[in-house]
Amino acid sequence: MRYHNITKDDMLNGDGLRVVLWVAGCDHCCKDCQNPITWDPNGGLEFDQAAKDELFESLSKDYISGITFSGGDPLFYGNREEVTSLAAEIRQKFPDKTIWMYTGFVYETIADLPVLEDVDVLVDGEFIVEQKDTQLYWRGSKNQRVIDVPASKKQGKVILHCD
Repeated sequence: MRYHNITKDDMLNGDGLRVVLWVAGCDHCCKDCQNPITWDPNGGLEFDQAAKDELFESLSKDYISGITFSGGDPLFYGNREEVTSLAAEIRQKFPDKTIWMYTGFVYETIADLPVLEDVDVLVDGEFIVEQKDTQLYWRGSKNQRVIDVPASKKQGKVILHCD
């Protein structure tokens, strides 16, 4: 897996102060995407042990609410295995931290992926510039949903974290 950045003390990509891992690789290629540089799966840097150490050091701070996986797309086919493993490791090491994930895939098509066992909130759906709304919390366009994953799995239908 490759990544472009690890953002610390982020307030824009989920609730509370968060660490954001911006992964490389996306094949949705949404018109007017805010991060087209992250589309290339060969771009950025190798996510190596030093990057993992940096990520875990940031997550260990008591004022950090959790991690957000963004990009690119963490669920781009080339990222799924490593993101799944990393999310599970984060859940084990930091059980009180929340895990958020942004993806261009819709929940109904990925609900059975193993990674979602460790995700608390999923922001799903491609960015659609014609539905852009800067007043929305944690999403860029009206078609995207902020989903409470554990509640959705338990009830067998999409439960929104917020509207």
